Amino acid sequence: MGARSKSRKRALDILFESEAQNLPPGGSMADRIAEGDYPVNAYAVALIEGVVMHRDRLDEIIAENAKDWTLDRMPAVDRNLLRIGAYEILYVDDVPDAVAVSEAVGLAGELSTDESPSFVNGLLSRIVELKPTLTP
Repeated sequence: MGARSKSRKRALDILFESEAQNLPPGGSMADRIAEGDYPVNAYAVALIEGVVMHRDRLDEIIAENAKDWTLDRMPAVDRNLLRIGAYEILYVDDVPDAVAVSEAVGLAGELSTDESPSFVNGLLSRIVELKPTLTP
């Protein structure tokens, strides 16, 4: 697993953990960094901070394009993977859109339900299609 793949997984872990503990988005990041037993590199921090900064817009875009699914109904892993993937697609210029989609789909297959990879793939692919018309 490459460095950025590990960073995406770490960002997902922290966003998921924060949500599960009813902390602010990314709220457990400082503890993870301070403890030092849970490596959090610069790209993971950038992803977490980017998702937190743009969360309202990301959630709006995800919700508008998730057919028959509300954010609250989605598994927490999927919801946070979609935020990370959409953030990379819309705000990170040095990550090709196809890579952002592929990485999110891979993590969904590893960590979520059997249906999650196709759901994540379809929704992020739709965001890629709409990207030229979306205002980040």
